[in-house]
Amino acid sequence: MVTDEQVRLLRKKMSEGSTQLTAAVVAGMSERSARKWQSGPVPSEAKEPRTWRTRKAPFEEVWEADIAPMLVADEKSVLDATTILAELRRRHGDDAFGSEQLRTLQRRVGEWRALHGPGKEVMFEQVHEAGREGAFDFTDCAELGVTIAGEVFAHLLFQLVLSFSKWRFVCLAFSETFEAMLHGLQSALWDLGGVPHVWRSDNMSAATHQIPEGGRELNRRYKAVLDHYGDVKSTRIQPGKSHQNGVVEKGNDIVKSALRQALVLRGSADFATVADYENFVGEVRDRLNAGKVVARLEEERRHLLPLPHSRLPEYTKYSATVRAWSTIHFAGRVYSVPSRLKGCEVEVRLHRDVVEVWYHGKLTDTMPRLRGGKAHRIDYRHIIWSLVRKPGAFARYRYREELFPSLAFRCAYDALVDARGERADVEYVRVLHLAASTMESRVEAALVALLARGERPDYAAVKALCAPEKPVVPIINIPPPDPGAYDCLLAGAAS
Repeated sequence: MVTDEQVRLLRKKMSEGSTQLTAAVVAGMSERSARKWQSGPVPSEAKEPRTWRTRKAPFEEVWEADIAPMLVADEKSVLDATTILAELRRRHGDDAFGSEQLRTLQRRVGEWRALHGPGKEVMFEQVHEAGREGAFDFTDCAELGVTIAGEVFAHLLFQLVLSFSKWRFVCLAFSETFEAMLHGLQSALWDLGGVPHVWRSDNMSAATHQIPEGGRELNRRYKAVLDHYGDVKSTRIQPGKSHQNGVVEKGNDIVKSALRQALVLRGSADFATVADYENFVGEVRDRLNAGKVVARLEEERRHLLPLPHSRLPEYTKYSATVRAWSTIHFAGRVYSVPSRLKGCEVEVRLHRDVVEVWYHGKLTDTMPRLRGGKAHRIDYRHIIWSLVRKPGAFARYRYREELFPSLAFRCAYDALVDARGERADVEYVRVLHLAASTMESRVEAALVALLARGERPDYAAVKALCAPEKPVVPIINIPPPDPGAYDCLLAGAAS
């Protein structure tokens, strides 16, 4: 069969002056075929469409009786061809239809739905004005598999995308909180150098909106942020309609895809520090902001609102009184603080990743912020000095599980219980006191060594291994000074 390429080559050679025979040889066809195809349409254009079937349609007999009623009843187009084929085999026997006919059924179902099926939801392409809108959102990054020094790094990304230029700002976050949102927003705006007129988000109740009786309205704190940045409006999507925030939703997919590919090229998803990973994310973000985004951003910046004189504090303040248990309670969480603050009223500053405790204008303690469903954080260093004097309180202490700094301490306690029974509490509390008064890492290393040797990790054994070495005072012999040296100096000065 002569192809279009052969005919085109034939005509090209003949237009260049070759004879019909020579052109036919070059094109790989007979002289008779060359006479037929030297003019007119090419073979594909001359071929008449086939209007008949070469074999019997496999679903013709059951289409109107079985398949069409199923498709008519399926108003939401839930059924797929695999399910329909299984149902046909159930009705007519396993030998009636084979899996090799699935592709044919898929094509027929698709054709029927295009002609007779229910209407589909239509998306409406939007025209965005320069400087008008910026959309922001959080996205979970567990799928990236990032680790820090070998440990799984659970984190989110905060992203703000300008709807017109598609310029984006991306930073790390650890929970969808007001503080994390404020940090991300302000970092984005000050990096951008201006403020879009409209901020669009989803319905993040913890950070942006509250739900009083009668509907949703702006969170008081978030409204204060809008007021601080001038004539700014907030819009939000309907609950469960994430496509209404499509600019940033698509932006999340783009960023995570770019990060995933960059990690493959890097050869590892493990980073030495969080700062190293932040730098990596920043490099990927900058690459996404290159190219045509730069030109559109220049136009966008001319329409942005100016920045205010300063940023808002990126923390929430609470007032709390230190209870008898050396703990403070705020925002539904419990944290321990140094026992010297017992009975004092302190100011708590809740940042996106840390908690600061201030007393009379002075910072007294900083600790990691609790995330997820964890409701308390007890630092054994805050309470061990009292607990070592009352070791009996350990057995039924409400937050006892918080007093095991690592798995090695937990294993040591279990070993002490097996060996010493009730005396284990006293021994373990003394070991914990040793960790607080010296170095936790040295005590942990001693526990690991004792457990590995099958020895009992009681206080005396641990102290013997991790007790600080006594400094050795060197003996220094200083000979008496030689007065003759001064005579030499004087003689040198006189000359």
